[in-house]
Amino acid sequence: MYKPKILVVEDDPAISNLIRTTLDTQNYQYHTAKNGSSAILDAVSYKPDVIILDLGLPDMDGVDIIKKVRGWSNLPIIVVSARSEDQDKVDALDAGADDYLTKPFSVDEFLARLRVALRRSHTEETAGEEGSVYNNGELKIDYAAGCAYIRDTEIHLTPIEYKLLCLLAKNTGKVLTHNYILREIWGSALESDIPSLRVFMATLRKKIETNPSSPRYIQTHVGIGYRMIRQ
Repeated sequence: MYKPKILVVEDDPAISNLIRTTLDTQNYQYHTAKNGSSAILDAVSYKPDVIILDLGLPDMDGVDIIKKVRGWSNLPIIVVSARSEDQDKVDALDAGADDYLTKPFSVDEFLARLRVALRRSHTEETAGEEGSVYNNGELKIDYAAGCAYIRDTEIHLTPIEYKLLCLLAKNTGKVLTHNYILREIWGSALESDIPSLRVFMATLRKKIETNPSSPRYIQTHVGIGYRMIRQ
């Protein structure tokens, strides 16, 4: 049975030990790096399924590592950092991180985020086998036909709503920042456009969620962006 491979990039011995012990209990393979230079080399040679990345490394900022890795790979990156400001999270996610966990963190939450990242990695690997149809719980998107369904009933979406749904679906499990979504859908990222984005997200939720006030599919990260949840 294949054991997922995790690259842990962390220079704090206590946090590194906690993460390694946690991975041991779940039977994951892992490799550790204590600085950015080693992390970039290990990302190439070790071929991990997921990178766990601290931002405050001794030789370079973690955001720069994310940018370098994104130059050649789309493998999931989970940031684990003591930086808790929204702007720090936005910077890391805009650079290409998939998720952001603030220290101190619970082991259960860490493992949950890791499972989401591994599912996303697996989904991307098998996407070619599944063809042009996306399935997530009761939600289905037929990309070839340009249609979306809930419980096999077609949903009537506006062009913008459909684009938003497809963007979230193709990044299931990944936090997408407001700026990223605006750039992908409208081609620019202006602060003044965020209220419009929220309106479109609200109308999209009404069409795909059984209870829009307690959504199953589209999760809001306040001040940061949105994420499609795998059912």
